[in-house]
Amino acid sequence: MLLTSLIAGKEQLVSLYGRAVAALPARTAALEPFRQRHAAHLQALRALLPAGSGTGTFPASPAPASSSASPSERPSAVSVEALRDAERRAASARPAQMATASPALAQLLASIGACEAVHVVALGRVRD
Repeated sequence: MLLTSLIAGKEQLVSLYGRAVAALPARTAALEPFRQRHAAHLQALRALLPAGSGTGTFPASPAPASSSASPSERPSAVSVEALRDAERRAASARPAQMATASPALAQLLASIGACEAVHVVALGRVRD
């Protein structure tokens, strides 16, 4: 189902930003607003799920990744360039997804895709 795959994709982006914040603590202030916007997108997508579907692994407002994990427990580092690439891929997928979506979901996807496209540009100003 399109909606569940969109939710899974947003969960991955939220996780990716959490890993980036953990790997680049000096960039937390710059990256956290991006993660928060993706968390808001995730919440909006989940609101479209039928009641009781229980899809998704992240809570509605995920907390940023903790940097207190031991080095052996830390997930692999994520660069700002990797974030830009992920945003670019997500934004470029939105038009095809909108073509098969309900009108309400297509409108939401248009807004999400626009945000992701702006993220690509804005991340160009953030240095690793």
